[in-house]
Amino acid sequence: MKNIVLSNKTYKLEHDPYIYKLQDVEEPELFREMFPYTETPKVAFNYRRVPENMAEDIFITDTTFRDGQQSRSPYTTEQMVHLYKLLHELGGPNGMIRQTEFFVYSEKDRKALEKCMELGYKFPEITTWIRASKKDFELVKSIGIKETGILVSCSDYHIFNKMGLTRQQALDKYLGIVSDCIEAGLRPRCHFEDITRADFYGFVVPFANKLMELSRESNVPVKIRACDTMGYGVPYPGAALPRSVSGIIYGLQHYSDVPSEMIEWHGHNDFYKGVVNATTAWMYGASSVNCSLLGIGERTGNVPLEAMVFEYASLRGHLNGMNTQVITEIAEYMEKETGYKIPPMTPFVGANFNLTRAGIHADGMMKDPEIYNIFDTETILNRPPKVSITNTSGVAGIAFWVNDHRKHLGLPELPKTDELVKKMYEWVSSEYESGRITMITDEELIKKYAEISE
Repeated sequence: MKNIVLSNKTYKLEHDPYIYKLQDVEEPELFREMFPYTETPKVAFNYRRVPENMAEDIFITDTTFRDGQQSRSPYTTEQMVHLYKLLHELGGPNGMIRQTEFFVYSEKDRKALEKCMELGYKFPEITTWIRASKKDFELVKSIGIKETGILVSCSDYHIFNKMGLTRQQALDKYLGIVSDCIEAGLRPRCHFEDITRADFYGFVVPFANKLMELSRESNVPVKIRACDTMGYGVPYPGAALPRSVSGIIYGLQHYSDVPSEMIEWHGHNDFYKGVVNATTAWMYGASSVNCSLLGIGERTGNVPLEAMVFEYASLRGHLNGMNTQVITEIAEYMEKETGYKIPPMTPFVGANFNLTRAGIHADGMMKDPEIYNIFDTETILNRPPKVSITNTSGVAGIAFWVNDHRKHLGLPELPKTDELVKKMYEWVSSEYESGRITMITDEELIKKYAEISE
């Protein structure tokens, strides 16, 4: 047996990697020191750092119609079709939003899926998420789907405490299900649920090895979706498994030979790390990150799709054909047509994301919008910067609002010393001197501007 081999990945001599075998333990490994439950979870470090290995082709996949529907009232068929069209437009001609997944159990979801397929878009490719049964495999195959997600929970919390199985029993069950999926003519996408609480070398790697063997034997690609189901993943270099995002991605590649294009990261935002964990997964070798529009999903939500659009642009220096102005269109549609209320402070889509209240900020914005605006939001998102009018707005804030309004009316700008601006400021001041404590609305300002302009 060779101990040292030339790697076809790094082109360096490496020790022949250890082949991990399933560790069929009698008691579940719950990592109680990391996850004490009655205390906050702990982040342990072993200082083992793995190399960054970003794939040449990185992209986004979507779960708006699957995970995104599990924490809100269901979308109508018409809403799903419209949002699918917007995803297609946002992702652009190069398929940056590569796939989106649907449920197929209700008539409404199946109808939406079929109507979306009738559009004939190459991207996003429509996939499904189903129960692991032959009946469901035949159902999605008859619809014309080529890839489907299969739940294969991999932590002992799920294997022992939820399903009542041993690791060997779970492994055998999962491999049988995946074989049935391949036999039905479908590409399996294996959802490694709760991977950030799983025994990585005792179950995850041996299971991934078996899946890659099955893939080679059948000549069918088997995708692994690494699911940070509870948001426990951390991006820190040197963090210990099972919480290390970089360690998980590196381990799947190095010990199980899973190619980048077959690794997908699916994160949640329970500890505010959804976006940075997804970016870390990209940087260490996962080709795709799974997201939902506006981050809507289980509990604290999924990775916001619009966030990863800008993460991609930041890392690669271009948008690769993505149309970012569609993000604003999506946000407006979600609020007006689906009844979802976007928290106003939400980056890129919230009402206040490029709005300033302080008068000193407004004064800076009048001189140069770049001082207080993160980028040219008007060009990139079709959202010009705005100010809200309160008791702290000052003359500069009033002048900014007046000139923004006049721009929409096709009128020239006015200096903040103009009589009209002064009268607007005097009216605002009188409102707060009279005891008002709320923000003055655009409707009130437009009405007062019209009165003063007459």
